[in-house]
Amino acid sequence: MKILIVEDDRAAADWLSKALEEKGHVVDQAANGMDGLMMANTEPYEALIVDRMLPALDGLSMIETLRKAGKETPVLIVSALGDVDERVRGLRGGGDDYLVKPYAFSELLARLEGIVRRHSGKPVETTLQVGDLELDLLSRQVKRAGKEIPLQAREFMLLEFLARHAGQVVTRTMLLESVWDYHFDPQTNVIDVHISRLRKKIDRDFDVPLIHTVRGAGYMLRDGG
Repeated sequence: MKILIVEDDRAAADWLSKALEEKGHVVDQAANGMDGLMMANTEPYEALIVDRMLPALDGLSMIETLRKAGKETPVLIVSALGDVDERVRGLRGGGDDYLVKPYAFSELLARLEGIVRRHSGKPVETTLQVGDLELDLLSRQVKRAGKEIPLQAREFMLLEFLARHAGQVVTRTMLLESVWDYHFDPQTNVIDVHISRLRKKIDRDFDVPLIHTVRGAGYMLRDGG
C-alpha cells in the first residue's frame, strides 16, 4: 500500500514509517495538517494515518476538508485524546477508525488493514506463495512443502521482497534500497552473504532450488529448476 503519515512528532513518524516499510508498504510523511491536506489531495494514497493535534491545521479539520472535497481515502486517526467524546468526534468527523496513543504497532497495522479492506471490498493480502514455499505475512512464518523454516527478521524481509517480485529479476540496488532502506557501497557483499544464508535455509534440503542468480543482473525467486 501507499500510505501517508501526517504526524508532527518526527521521531514517532520515522519509527512508524520504518515499521510500515518493513512490511512492504510505501510511506510518505507530512509534518503538519496543511501539507498533509495538499499531499492527500494530489497523491493516490490507499490510506492515511493522521494525528489529531497538528500545527497549521489540526487533524480533524484536515479530514473534514478532505471529505467535503469528495476524497474517500480511508483514514486512521491516532491521538493521545482517548476519551469517548473525542473518539466519537473523530469518527463523525470522517475518520474510519480511531487509535489511542500509545499503541502497539501490531494493532495499528491490523486496524489499517481493516479500514482498507472495508473500503475496497477486497481481502488484504496476508500470504505469499511461490511453488511449495509459503510466507505468512502476519505471523512471519515460512514453510516449504509444509516444513517450517525459521528465519531471522532481515532474512524474512529479503525473502518477502523476492516473493513479491517472483519470476522477475531483482537487482542488488533494489534489494539494498528496499530491504535495508539505505545505500551501501555497490561493491559490498552484504547481499551475497544474506542470499547465501537464505539459500541454505530455503533450498538446501529440497530437490528444486527456488532462489536463482541471474549473472550480471541480480537474483530471482521462481518455481522450477
